[in-house]
Amino acid sequence: MKYVGIDLGTTNSAICSYDGESVRLYKSPDQNDVTPSAIFIDRRGNKYLGKRAYDSAAKNPDNAATKFKRMMGTSTPVKLAAVDITMTPEECSSEILKLCFGYLPEEIRNGGETGTVITVPAAFNQMQKDATLAAAEMAGLGSVALMQEPVAAVMCVMKQRKGDGVFLVFDLGGGTLDIAIAESISGRVSLLAHGGVAMCGGTDFDRAILDNVVKPWLMSTFDLPDDFSANSKYKSLLRMCLWASEKAKIELSAKEDAVISLTESDLGVNDESGDEIYVDIPFTRELLDSLIADKVDESIQSARDTLEKAGLSPHDVERVVFIGGPTQYKPLRDRVAFELGIAPSSDMNPMTAVAEGAAVFAESIDWSSQSRGRKNARGALSTGGSLDLSFNYISRTPDSKAKIVAKLGGDAAAGVEFQIDSLDTGWSSGRMALQDGAGVELSLAKPGENTFKVFVFDSKGGPVALGDDKIVISRTAASIDAIPASHSIGVEARDKLGGRLVLDHLVREGDQLPKKGKKIFKTEESLRAGSTGSIKFKLWEGEISDPVNDNRFIGMFEIKGSDFDDGVIAAGAELVCEYEVLDSGNIVMEVSVPSIGGSFHSGRNFYSRQDGQIDYTKASKLVEEQSENTLQRLEEMASKIDDSKLDQAREKLERAESISSSESDPETAKQAMDDVQEAKRLLALTRKEHLKDIRQLELDKAIEFFDKAVREHARPTEANAFDNLAKTAQRSIDNNNGDFESHLDELRGKNFMILWRQDWFVIDRFKWLAQDTYLFPDAREHAELVATGAEALKANDIDKLRAVVAHLDSVRIGSAGEDEMMVGANIVRS
Repeated sequence: MKYVGIDLGTTNSAICSYDGESVRLYKSPDQNDVTPSAIFIDRRGNKYLGKRAYDSAAKNPDNAATKFKRMMGTSTPVKLAAVDITMTPEECSSEILKLCFGYLPEEIRNGGETGTVITVPAAFNQMQKDATLAAAEMAGLGSVALMQEPVAAVMCVMKQRKGDGVFLVFDLGGGTLDIAIAESISGRVSLLAHGGVAMCGGTDFDRAILDNVVKPWLMSTFDLPDDFSANSKYKSLLRMCLWASEKAKIELSAKEDAVISLTESDLGVNDESGDEIYVDIPFTRELLDSLIADKVDESIQSARDTLEKAGLSPHDVERVVFIGGPTQYKPLRDRVAFELGIAPSSDMNPMTAVAEGAAVFAESIDWSSQSRGRKNARGALSTGGSLDLSFNYISRTPDSKAKIVAKLGGDAAAGVEFQIDSLDTGWSSGRMALQDGAGVELSLAKPGENTFKVFVFDSKGGPVALGDDKIVISRTAASIDAIPASHSIGVEARDKLGGRLVLDHLVREGDQLPKKGKKIFKTEESLRAGSTGSIKFKLWEGEISDPVNDNRFIGMFEIKGSDFDDGVIAAGAELVCEYEVLDSGNIVMEVSVPSIGGSFHSGRNFYSRQDGQIDYTKASKLVEEQSENTLQRLEEMASKIDDSKLDQAREKLERAESISSSESDPETAKQAMDDVQEAKRLLALTRKEHLKDIRQLELDKAIEFFDKAVREHARPTEANAFDNLAKTAQRSIDNNNGDFESHLDELRGKNFMILWRQDWFVIDRFKWLAQDTYLFPDAREHAELVATGAEALKANDIDKLRAVVAHLDSVRIGSAGEDEMMVGANIVRS
C-alpha cells in the first residue's frame, strides 16, 4: 500500500508520499515546494494550472479561478466570464487535486493500492467536507479519506520532534486559521483542543493592503470615479493591484521595506482623463503591521480561547509551532509568541508540514474499512497446529521496542520451548521455556514494518509445525490517540409530541473522535410510499439551545415517500438512527424503520449538498435580513441588560450590515454571514447569563403581540386560555422553573393558530414565503409550491392556499424572523 497526503490549500497546495519510513515531497515542475491553487483558461481554450495560472490571473481576472476553497460547500458559482465558463468550487478543487496527484511517480499513481488523505480546516462544516470528497471523486483519486489540518500539522511535528510535552500549533494559511493544542507522551499524541477562525488568512491581509493603501493612493494620484472598485473597466487594475500587494507583502518577510509596483505596460489601463495608470507605493513592515493588527489580534484571541478550552495556561505549553505561508513573516510570529507568552519553534517547513503530516497519517488508516477508521494497534497470532497457543502483542507503536506475550490454552509438556527471530536483522531471542504469560521484548530495528518468526520446540528439541508463524509490528512515526470534535452537531427534534423544538446532539465539541452512537426518534406524521412528503432530520452545528435555528444549518437527512416502494410509515413509528462521526468530523448516518423493514443511508439520503448550499453571489439579501433581525433582538436585550458581549455582537452585526444590497463579491458576503453567526452565538451566551431578565422580555413581547394583533380575532375561550397560560409562564420566571420555554412556545403557538384562521394572514404569509427563496434548501420544490399557491390564490381557494403555506413552512430551513411556529422537524425525541 502506498500512502499520500495532499494539503489542498486556499492559496497553495502541496503533495507528499510516505512509505512507512520516510516522507517525500513532490515539487511542482518549476521546482517549487507548493503549487498555487489557481486555474487559467486563455481565449483559445487552453487551460493552465498552478504558478503560470496564478501569475496570468492577476492580469486577466475574468479568465481565472483562485481562492475557490473559501466557497467549498456553497453553491456559489466560479465564473470565468472572459471565456464564458462557469465552474463549481468542487470542479476547481478537483483540477488542483489532479494536478498535484500527477506529480507522483507512476508506480504510486497506478501501481496497486494507494490511500490518499486530503486535509480540510478544522473549521470546515459537513457540507464543506462533503464538497471536498466530491472534488476527490471528480479527480478520480481512488481511496480517499479526509483529516483535519491541525491534526496533520501535529503528525508532522511529531515526526520531526521526539520530545514529550504540550505544544500549540498555529496554522495560518491563505484562507483560514486553525489552532490545535497537542500533548505528546512517548510518541503518542492527544489533541487536547482546537479552535480557529474560518475567514482569517493571508488573503485578508492582501485585501487590507489593497483597501487601505493602494485604492486611496490611486484615488489621490489619478482621475478615477468614486465607484471605481465596482466599475468593470477597472476590474483587471484591481486584480493586478491585489497581486502586487501580495508580492510586496511576501517581500517584507525578508526585508524591512518594499514597493508595491506596477508599470504602465503591466496594467494597460487609462484613467478618466486618459492618463496611463501605474502603481509606485513605498511599503514598510510598520505599515503592514498596522494593517493586519486586527486580524492578528483575532488570531491571538482564538489561541487564548483554545488554551482556555483545554484548561491550560501559557506556562503549561512548551512551544508554539507555526504553519502556513503568512507565518513566514517574522514580526507576526514574534508578536503571536510574545502575546501568548510561549516560545516559538521553527523546526518545520511551514508551507509543507500539513501535506507531510497527512501522508504520515494515511499509513495509520485501515483502508479496507468503509468508514476509513484507524488500524488496530493490538495484534494476535494463533499458531494453529497441535498446541492451543497464541501470542498477543502491540502491532503498532512509535517506540523502538515492543513486547510479545504467549497465551497457552492448556499445559505444555515439560521442556517445550519457543524462540522468536527477526527476519530483518537476524536477531534471535534464544530458546525460552513455553508457559502461559511468558514474554519477550523485541527490538524494532527500523521505522515501518518489522517482521519476526516464531519457533516452537518439543521436549526432545525437535521443531513443532505451526500453521502461522509470522508476526509483523509497525514502528510508526507517532500515533494520534485522541482527536476532539471541532463542532457540536445535533439533530432537530420535538422534545415530545406537539412539544418544542430542541437540538439532540450527536457529538459535542471536544468529544473524542471517531464516535459511534444510536438515537431513537418517532415520526410525528405518517408517510406513504410514493407520496410527495418526507421525514426530515435537520442537522445543525452549534450549541445554541434557543432558538435552534440560530445555529448553522449544515444539512438535511431526508426519507422521502419516493425512497420506498410500498407500505406506510405511520405517525409514531420508531426511527432508529445509527451514526458515526469520523476522524475528519464527517457524519455517516443510517436510519432504519422497523415497521416497514427499510433502512436509509446518508450516502443516498443526504440532500444537503445539492440543496442546502448558499450562493454567496446572491446572498446579500439573506445577510441583510439576518443581520437586521439579529440586531433588533440585540437592541431589545440591551434595553434590559448591560453586557460587554452585546457590544461585541453589535460590532459584528454593524460590520455585516455595512455590505451593500448589491454586493456580489462572495467573500465579502460569506465573511458577513460568519459575523452574523458569531453575533447569534454571543446573544445565546448573554441569554444564558441573564436568563431571568431575558425570559421576562420574551414573555412581555408575546403578550404585547397578542394584545395588539391577535386578541381582536380570538374567541373568548381562546383569550381566556392565553391569559391563564401567560400567568403560568410568569410564575415559571418568578420561580426560575425550566419549563418556561415550553410555555412561551405554547403562547406563540396560540398567537399563530388564531391568526392562521384569518384568510388575510394566510395570503400575507404566502406572499412572504414566495418571495424569500433563500429560506428554502430545494429551489425546485419551492418554485413548484409557489406556482400551486399562486393558482389557488387566483381561484380564491384559500383552503388549498393554506395547505401550500403549511407545506412551504415545513420545508423551510431558517427564518429571518422569530416566527417559527410551523417550521421545524417532523420527528420527536423518543
